[in-house]
Amino acid sequence: MKCILVDDEKPALELLEDNVRQIPYLHVVATCRNPMQVLEVLQKEQVDLLFLDIQMPGINGLELIRSLKNPPMVILVTAYQEHALDGFNLDVVDYLVKPVPFPRFLKAVQKAQELHQIRQPQNKPAIQEHDHVFVNANYSLVKVMLQDITFIEGLKDYVKINLSEAAPVITRMGLKAIEERFSTDKFMRIHKSYIIALDKIESVQKTQLIVAGVEIPIGDGYRPALQAYISGRNL
Repeated sequence: MKCILVDDEKPALELLEDNVRQIPYLHVVATCRNPMQVLEVLQKEQVDLLFLDIQMPGINGLELIRSLKNPPMVILVTAYQEHALDGFNLDVVDYLVKPVPFPRFLKAVQKAQELHQIRQPQNKPAIQEHDHVFVNANYSLVKVMLQDITFIEGLKDYVKINLSEAAPVITRMGLKAIEERFSTDKFMRIHKSYIIALDKIESVQKTQLIVAGVEIPIGDGYRPALQAYISGRNL
């Protein structure tokens, strides 16, 4: 993922750069000391992720996000806890309070990576041209119609495929493997433990949604993609 590092304090910027350097799938496009420099970079480069401080000269980090028509993913890295709600209202991927331990930093980056993968359906070998799949369950291959799937739940080493008119099918595989195969215009991962059928959504709230009468939580890192889908279908 291409990223920009933004902080007006040089030591903080250097520490941020050192953390990013340890993560092989991050590529630093630019390091910036103020939001105006960020705007200049965004005019020239396609960027996936901003690591963004809040308190900076001129406009602050939150104002910068609001000014962008199509902002990249944002991880806020700040010394101020009181802006957390504002940050999440702007759909940031995560909110980190300095000093940030590297494991916590890595967790935030992994959220961003998962969201980035959700937004790249063309890179996945989706089975969107088929109307059914065969699932290895109970020592046989069970035919599952895609239109019957309501949601899929990860259960450690197994997944449970919930169906609208039949008993769930339980198979020994990872949720990630299913996510990579299922068409992202019909299915979406909204939590580390759940993939839902988009046409089975009944209602959406801030932290959960209802699918086939079941309350399913929405993970923070997955919320922006879901909100983008909902926004495109709002009246």
